[in-house]
Amino acid sequence: MSALIAVYVAVARRYDSVLAPGEVGSVMVMAADRDQARIIFRHIVTLLKTVPALKAQILRETRDRIDLRNRISIQVTTANYKTVRGHTVVAVIADEIAFWPTGPSANSDGDILTALRPAMSTVPNALLLCISSPYARRGVLWDTYDAHYGRPGGVLVWQAPSWLMNPSLPEEAVRKAFAEDPIAAKSEYGAEFRADLEEFVSREVLRVAVDAGCRERPPVAGRRYIAFADTAGGSGASWMTLGIGHREGDNAILDLVRAKQPPFSPEQGVKEFAAIMKTYNITKVTGDEYAKEWVREAFRRHGISYVKTEHSKSDLYQAVLVRLNSRHVKLLDHPPLLAQLLALERRTTSEGREVIRPPRAGHDDLANAACGALHLAATAPMRRWYPEVGGGGQIDIDGFGRWKLPEQF
Repeated sequence: MSALIAVYVAVARRYDSVLAPGEVGSVMVMAADRDQARIIFRHIVTLLKTVPALKAQILRETRDRIDLRNRISIQVTTANYKTVRGHTVVAVIADEIAFWPTGPSANSDGDILTALRPAMSTVPNALLLCISSPYARRGVLWDTYDAHYGRPGGVLVWQAPSWLMNPSLPEEAVRKAFAEDPIAAKSEYGAEFRADLEEFVSREVLRVAVDAGCRERPPVAGRRYIAFADTAGGSGASWMTLGIGHREGDNAILDLVRAKQPPFSPEQGVKEFAAIMKTYNITKVTGDEYAKEWVREAFRRHGISYVKTEHSKSDLYQAVLVRLNSRHVKLLDHPPLLAQLLALERRTTSEGREVIRPPRAGHDDLANAACGALHLAATAPMRRWYPEVGGGGQIDIDGFGRWKLPEQF
């Protein structure tokens, strides 16, 4: 659908009266991720090249752009506010906008559209079209639907199930989807927003927890730090991330988050993370069971022992959420991390169990490392100095408030 509309608005409309001499107008298709962008661009190329009259309009073609002889350029990009700078945009098609980031960052769905509007301001009746399957009740798509659906005004909201928009859709496929997961099928095929999804944490709670302007806390001598890693292979979509935190009284403090985005060398990632941990005097890191013995051995070669976590991601998120709501967590002012935390979803499974997960096609690698470090820090023993104990020494207080003497006493 996005490809067809992009070709139509590029070749069927005239823009000579709004373009200055030598100026080129842009029809921009913005996709949720790179794979979708590549698929849409292939469809656009196919549409243009299979119709002789349209093929004759092609002036030049690059990897993600086609320039036409009518001074219009069709561009397909991932959703990013930086890509719209310097263009005269005659039309924007926001593909699958329900799955764009909605967090408090410069690349959220709302901020991308805000960045687009100046580029469209010199074109009368410039088209802004958002096409998507509905998903959670948040973000630009939900806000627009909630404000304008069924109401008169300058914003048209069209809602229709897949079997009406695409009569060739096999009826059996739709029936099977509804039988297997009716809630998901109502969203995917029935064009209904999901009522079973809730946000993990509110923006207000997150804002209170963030130390504004603090991107990283340097190590302090004598302080006990704890690390959590989310490892990855380097060639897929997953990031390799590290979180470091410590405990101060009842508060869990996040000191550092780092990420290696693919493509990267897992060996090099382990080496870099081990070097960072040593600056915080850390000799042990906790993580999941990814690659099992390889990860343990890789960290061991750099003087770091690797321990498998006893908790699932969902359990870690739930534990940190309790502390966030009670204001016992201090976060860093780290936009990618905050975006991932805000995008996490709480949903109820068919068995009635609540789980916390990232949105479809979303990342939670930074969130997992940060919450793992925060949970371990919150439940770690506190060390306090008591001169009256054996002439001076430490007593550990564990995460449950029980007292115990160190072995040397």
